Amino acid sequence: MAKRNIIPIFIPHYGCPNDCVFCNQRKITGISTDISNSDVEDTILEYLSYFKRKDNVEVAFYGGSFTAIPLEEQVGFLRVAHSYKEKGLVKYIRLSTRPDAIDEEILDNLKKYGVDIIELGVQSLDPEVLRLSNRGHDSSCVYEAASLIKSYGFKLGLQQMVGLPGDDLEKSLYTARKFVKLDPYCVRIYPTLVIKETALCKNLERGSYQALELEDSIGYVANLLNIYYRHNINVIRVGLQPTDNINYGGDIVAGAFHPAYRQLVESYYFKKALINYFRSSNNIEDEVTILANGKNISNISGQGSKNKNEIIKELGIKKLNLRQEDLTNFEVKILSKKDEVIDVRDYYRWADVFKIRYYAGI
Repeated sequence: MAKRNIIPIFIPHYGCPNDCVFCNQRKITGISTDISNSDVEDTILEYLSYFKRKDNVEVAFYGGSFTAIPLEEQVGFLRVAHSYKEKGLVKYIRLSTRPDAIDEEILDNLKKYGVDIIELGVQSLDPEVLRLSNRGHDSSCVYEAASLIKSYGFKLGLQQMVGLPGDDLEKSLYTARKFVKLDPYCVRIYPTLVIKETALCKNLERGSYQALELEDSIGYVANLLNIYYRHNINVIRVGLQPTDNINYGGDIVAGAFHPAYRQLVESYYFKKALINYFRSSNNIEDEVTILANGKNISNISGQGSKNKNEIIKELGIKKLNLRQEDLTNFEVKILSKKDEVIDVRDYYRWADVFKIRYYAGI
């Protein structure tokens, strides 16, 4: 599949009817002003000038709640994006919004202007987590919005956050399993970050909230990935994109942040799956060779070869060779007592993170 070139258009906090405890969109995006139709056009033209290939371009409206914006302003933004779609310079239009900002009138308008993908910022389907996070809606509207979006022929995206007030691993697993039943086109997973100038930051300072730490979060999120992987659901992002604000020394006060967060989680996933495979199969000698595609060789090795060294230690072997081969995303070829191609999803087991304590509430 050709790499999709994204034109991001941020509408920070625009259209949101209330302030969720974790949210400061202006800090997250680094943008502090509202945008105009001309801003949308300027952004599209700027990014199109960068792209060498223009046959797989997507305009994506991020931040805020797009469909909670006044309808005439939605039309203005979409009309600009759609004009480039009609010219063949843009292939897809994507937007993000709240589950309680979807109805037939809204979807009729989105269909008219060529929107392809609608992502719902669901975050959790647990009633207590929604209440403590000040989401302003219950879970029923999520199911209604998702059904309506799919009935119109849009591709459905779902966004999940972990580590919110009142959350724990079991509640996040519940949300993931419910997401699977909604059969989304894609999913994003975001560990909760405590950002300056948010209600969550104040709760952290008061001691009524404890953030999910980086090391604790890795096994936690790997468990969620396993659910989505096993149901062939595309997880298009894990962790927030680093920016000048969202980075070390920026506006993050606490939480599970790393510039290469997804790699940390996927490395953990592959390490645990491979160790489980070797322990259950007895297909192990003093020297073992593992073949995988380039991305997964990096995952198996881990940053600074940390994973590779841990696998050697855990299995008590003398040498682990890693070689690149043209294999699919979850395939790994083992060369040991016998040669075998495995699917790592068959060998990952739940990480023992239930003992972690956090989220006393607000």
